[in-house]
Amino acid sequence: MIAPARALAEMFPYFARCVDRNGVPPLWKRELGFGSLVHIILEQQVSLASAQAAFDRLARAVGRVTPETFLTLTSDEARIVGFSRQKYGYCRGIAEQLIDAPEVLSVTGLSDDEAVAKLCKLRGVGPWTATVYLMFAGLRPDLWPHGDRALVVSMDNVLRLGGIPTYADADVMAQAWAPQRTTAARILWHDYLGGVEYNERHGIASIYL
Repeated sequence: MIAPARALAEMFPYFARCVDRNGVPPLWKRELGFGSLVHIILEQQVSLASAQAAFDRLARAVGRVTPETFLTLTSDEARIVGFSRQKYGYCRGIAEQLIDAPEVLSVTGLSDDEAVAKLCKLRGVGPWTATVYLMFAGLRPDLWPHGDRALVVSMDNVLRLGGIPTYADADVMAQAWAPQRTTAARILWHDYLGGVEYNERHGIASIYL
């Protein structure tokens, strides 16, 4: 994370200011597999804190989140945990598919576009969910999640745009940050979440270039 953050800071003054202020963003990392996909589905259109609380309740209810353990969860239990009916249906369907065909989550050897397209075949997984999964669990270095509200708000602040860009405009602007768009997104997310204050809340040491 340090090397790509340094490269972006050297090329773009706004990223240099951001990293000088906040430090290098944390390497938010998740395990490859069903549990991480469920967590990201929970994050769709809700706050990170709300999704984390729901995922923590799920883990307390079933233990390690696997397709097998998730399928023990009734619809009433899922509602208490924090799943909407729709998200519960999505995750249950994915769990059933994985039990029958574990390879549906395998993206080894696939290009970024191929991996996103494969994951999007799962009901409930769209481009944003697939991309974030590949960024956080797959640690792919050059992805950009179309439609992420926090990113466009952060772009307005960090790049001093004078207005929040459309998702389409953000996609175009992000092309300048290839082949490190994942790190660019992490820098922007980190600033949106509060930078140093976020680190302090979560007990993360701030690392500066």
